[in-house]
Amino acid sequence: MLLTDDIGKIKNIGEQRRSRLNKMGVYTVLDMLEYFPRDYEDRSVITPVAQITPNSTFGFVARLADKPTLTIKGRLKLVRARVCDQTGQIDVVWFNQPYLKNSLQPGKDYWFFGKASEKYGLLQVESPEWEAYVPGGKSLSNGRIIPVYPLTQGLTQKVLRGVIKQTIDETTEEICDHLPEHIVRAQQLVDRRTAVRQIHFPQSDEAFFKARERLVFDELFLLQMRLLQLKGIIKKKQNALNIKNTDITPVTDALGFKLTQAQDRVLEDIKKDITSGYVMNRLVQGDVGSGKTAVAVAAAYLLISNGYQVALMAPTDVLASQHYDSIGRLFEKLGIKTVLLKSGMKKKEKDRALEDIRLGLAKMIIGTHALIQDSVEYKDLALAITDEQHRFGVEQRKTLESKGISPHVLVMTATPIPRTLGLILYGDLDISTIDSLPPGRQKIDTYAVNTSYHSRMYGFMEKLCAQGRQCYIICPMIEENEKNDLKAAVEYTQELKSVFKGLNVACLHGKMKADEKQSVMDGFYSGDIDILVSTTVIEVGVNVPNATVMVIENAERFGLSALHQLRGRVGRGSEKSYCILVSDSQNKLSKERLQTMCKTDSGFEISEKDLQLRGPGDFFGTRQHGLPEMKIANLYKDIPILKRVQQTAVECYKKDPMLILPENRLLKKKILDIFDKNEKNLGL
Repeated sequence: MLLTDDIGKIKNIGEQRRSRLNKMGVYTVLDMLEYFPRDYEDRSVITPVAQITPNSTFGFVARLADKPTLTIKGRLKLVRARVCDQTGQIDVVWFNQPYLKNSLQPGKDYWFFGKASEKYGLLQVESPEWEAYVPGGKSLSNGRIIPVYPLTQGLTQKVLRGVIKQTIDETTEEICDHLPEHIVRAQQLVDRRTAVRQIHFPQSDEAFFKARERLVFDELFLLQMRLLQLKGIIKKKQNALNIKNTDITPVTDALGFKLTQAQDRVLEDIKKDITSGYVMNRLVQGDVGSGKTAVAVAAAYLLISNGYQVALMAPTDVLASQHYDSIGRLFEKLGIKTVLLKSGMKKKEKDRALEDIRLGLAKMIIGTHALIQDSVEYKDLALAITDEQHRFGVEQRKTLESKGISPHVLVMTATPIPRTLGLILYGDLDISTIDSLPPGRQKIDTYAVNTSYHSRMYGFMEKLCAQGRQCYIICPMIEENEKNDLKAAVEYTQELKSVFKGLNVACLHGKMKADEKQSVMDGFYSGDIDILVSTTVIEVGVNVPNATVMVIENAERFGLSALHQLRGRVGRGSEKSYCILVSDSQNKLSKERLQTMCKTDSGFEISEKDLQLRGPGDFFGTRQHGLPEMKIANLYKDIPILKRVQQTAVECYKKDPMLILPENRLLKKKILDIFDKNEKNLGL
């Protein structure tokens, strides 16, 4: 049986079982082998019956003393049996499984595994798993460390264990090592065949850890090698732009403030890339308010001053409009035409913008996904900037890049991540970090409170508004839902209008028409609106220096990074600012998140904690990055292995980048098997 064969070839898998396994993403024999357990139970200990105590789970071997009895009370069907060993006896009971009355035979020995409880002074084990006991026989579900798998309806753990064991037994010879032998030896890894067997049915804790180490190393190594190859290809992409002028002082002078050393350092990285003759692919990461936009503007000016066009793609209409207002004003002073492209524009306005882009009159083009529509034709796009990288999939980024002839690429994110993870998540990009905030940025005092503080909070906001300040209130929903009591933006706005009678309270949410949203934001920018009730549509990039209070209702509904982004909307001016997190949740994880927000304002620390609490899949949205879903590796917990992987992969890549040496033949085949489906025309 080949690893590429359909699972229908595995013994005991009929059409119905095959269909259920397909639902779980298992189609081939290899998928079956790599359907790794989500947890394990240690059933290696056999407890004497006399030592069974209430409220704990036990595995034990006992003989059925009498024929089981069936008692029917209304809808409840209760099967009860007395079992015993040399130390004592105990009752076992099952609910609504009447067939068990005839399945268990008196005088026979069985494995049992279940939780003991005390009812009416009598000890019993409720709904235990069971199977016939064979002295010295091998059991997949008892007397050992057993795997626990994610399931779908109609499949049991017992059945799945049996099918996976069958698959392992029938494919032992097919499981081969794709890692070169010298790497396996140097890293002191077990062979892959042993790893697959021991990850499913570990003989000991040590065997499990060694198996997992090998499989995690494999998964991360294949990914890192592919990313190094892709980066190598991208690095070799030549760029024929004619860059004669690298003086960016006109734009840095026009900004009206001095760039930080960190911003200057990142701009030097960008200059080197742009003048290297090769295509730039650079990620600029920095905390909220660190000045990424200023760096992007300076980079844009560098290309525009040499006669080329630049496109900046933002994730929301609100942010695109804000970028257009601020960058447009700045570039107007320098004689540079800026246009905006977003949904909801009037046809005449949009047609004019498209014509200016096509003719090359518009040098700075700012917009949302509208920038990558077929109707947009650039004259000479030389730099594609993506703001808030995690909001866009790889495909969207590639589409924007395809609008020019090998344009330079600059992506920005306010979700700072450790460099080790950056090499995986942004493997095709060089990484620059703005690791300091501009001088004068105020620390934002953050408080976590429950809803009993509302009246005090409103009084505090009223006092600050009387001093000329403005406030945000964020809600996780747009309209009230009968099934829950989450604060909803629309209804809450009406409620607050009666609370803040002398103040202008307005609402902003994603379902509003583009011109309505713009009108509300214009009112908030100008100071006409005192309190803005909003959904997370303002999470990214919105800049109103006069806003000094950020209230987040139902704060437990947001991830740490989202809370940090929202908090970053205040503290942008010279006045003291505050963030108030409102939540009645008693959930331990939620409380820990909110406490983290109160303790630190470091984006790096918050990202680390978010990774730890939520896991990398949710945090990064790995599919957004174009990465395959991890089957066993955890990008947060496995950083020590990842560091070893990266060092080994770099050494392997330097020695044999295209994997043409005989020792790397199986490695190359494995990489192509996994990644080639989505990567055509890469020359690998």
